[in-house]
Amino acid sequence: MHSRTRPFRTPVVLAALAALLLAATGPAAGAKPPARTDAGPGTNHATDDPFTSARTAWWRQDRFGMFIHFGAYSNLEGEYTRPDGTVCRNAEWIERECGIPREEYERQAATFDPAGFDATAIVRAAKDAGQRYLVITAKHHDGYAMWPTRQNTWNLRDHSAFDRHRDLLAELKRAADAAGVKLGFYYSIWDWHDPDFASPETFPRYKKRMYGQLKELIDAYDPALLWFDGEWDADRPTNRWSRRDGAELQAYLHELNPHLIVNNRVGKREVVDGDFGTPEQEIPAEPVDGQLWESCMTLNDHWGFARYDTHWKPAATVVRNLLDVVSRGGNYLLNVGPDRHGRIPRASVDRLRETGRWLAADGQGDAVYGAGHTGLVAAPSWGAVSRSGDALYAAVTAWPTAGSPLHLTAHSPFTVTSARVLGSDQRVAVTPSGDGFDLTPSGAATGPLATVIRLAIRPPAAALASRGTGLTAQSWANDSFTGPPAVTGVDPTLNKSYRFDGSPDPTIPAEHFSTRWTGSVQPRFDETYTFTTVSDDTVRLWIDGRLVIDSSSPHGPRVDKAAVTLRAGHRHRIRIEHTEQTGEAYLKLLWSSPSQPQQVVPQRQLYPG
Repeated sequence: MHSRTRPFRTPVVLAALAALLLAATGPAAGAKPPARTDAGPGTNHATDDPFTSARTAWWRQDRFGMFIHFGAYSNLEGEYTRPDGTVCRNAEWIERECGIPREEYERQAATFDPAGFDATAIVRAAKDAGQRYLVITAKHHDGYAMWPTRQNTWNLRDHSAFDRHRDLLAELKRAADAAGVKLGFYYSIWDWHDPDFASPETFPRYKKRMYGQLKELIDAYDPALLWFDGEWDADRPTNRWSRRDGAELQAYLHELNPHLIVNNRVGKREVVDGDFGTPEQEIPAEPVDGQLWESCMTLNDHWGFARYDTHWKPAATVVRNLLDVVSRGGNYLLNVGPDRHGRIPRASVDRLRETGRWLAADGQGDAVYGAGHTGLVAAPSWGAVSRSGDALYAAVTAWPTAGSPLHLTAHSPFTVTSARVLGSDQRVAVTPSGDGFDLTPSGAATGPLATVIRLAIRPPAAALASRGTGLTAQSWANDSFTGPPAVTGVDPTLNKSYRFDGSPDPTIPAEHFSTRWTGSVQPRFDETYTFTTVSDDTVRLWIDGRLVIDSSSPHGPRVDKAAVTLRAGHRHRIRIEHTEQTGEAYLKLLWSSPSQPQQVVPQRQLYPG
């Protein structure tokens, strides 16, 4: 992680053989990462919609995870004494930010002995906290690998005082599997240590080793998730990672394991990269458009262990952050930094346990696990509201004085059929009031962290399920829609990730093409829908003949939105035009409404025409 907050913003068989050869032979001068032999015109790298796919279902259900920053930097525990006697403080960035000479950093790493690392205890701490997945730093920016990689000797087995017969990642994998916890790995693209990283002439050799290490991680430990970092432009050393590099790596990883979940830092942190966005040390004020997301935060002020940092977030802050994140449709990845021995600080464990006790009590975890954003109500000033099925969970962090109501603003009409305070037998009066409802509890808050009111609701009536087959698609081998189309067919959804090497059809080159989709869209609810396009290079969208999105100037990865009122069961005419000129090609059409969570518009609600 960065020490400062950054803005959010083949045939397969041949590919596998190439990867195996890479792992067996190690680096070779001028070698390149395994090439995608199935890539080219006609390739669409979007295999599913992450908002709804079975591949991401566990991640969307679990909501709360543990981040673990642990590496050779942990051996210094946040402090470095310079030759002149002055002390420099940092954590995972200590080598670079404190100017530690490479030889000296290597000498201290050789003494690293995390013999106290107890995978079972770490997994138990996560379980006690209610965290359902783990992400540990397999390799941070210092390039030090926390597993016995075959690609170099700069790793925990070959360059430390640690027991050569132990494998921390294997131990964590066994403990996580036994506890039913998913395991993921953080991997830094930026590498301060590899001698081939900085030069454009030798960078391919670094990439080959990187691909080899990632294949080792997938083959040996079967992670559910890969969490990349270090994708940004930087110096000391120069970082040459490009959007094309990210697209190629993402495609390669999904060839190795189609079920992998990958974050957006695999590329350049754009909305078109990976499966989910990664706001750092912040919570977006609203649901994120066009992409799943996860907010990563520290429990104190550092990612890695710093013995002097005692600025711990109280459990109340952790719980409220978690509730805010989930109510806006995100996940919460909360960090711990083990000390040089591999032990999580007691202050971290205490706060995690208190958070877990709150989640486990009286069904309050139902406001988090499997819950998410609801457009039915506005975010209140007194807490957060999430939805799971036909229930709203109003988590109150500012409990009212006796007899005072909590107002809930409704964005669409619905009925509250019952209301109760979880963990209490007190009554909750629900009264229609102005633009929504007043909730008036009869007693006190159930505790200091948050009190949850469960509202059983009868949501807006939905039309019968549609049976659409998709939209008519016409594609041209030019970017101006001129002449007869090169290919005509029906696309089930508008979920196109052509990236740099794909196109709508093998007969169409990967650059300078265009596609027009026509037909109708049939919603299930009488509501105002927000249509969202994610595009590169241009897109225009018409609903019932009205141009509602006009993003016709060439652009890079971009999100555009338009609000349109639709009638349930009615087929509204729709037309979308997309052009690719040069570089990357991408087009997704999503929608959301008070009753419809954000997703790619599904096939069953699209009709050709």
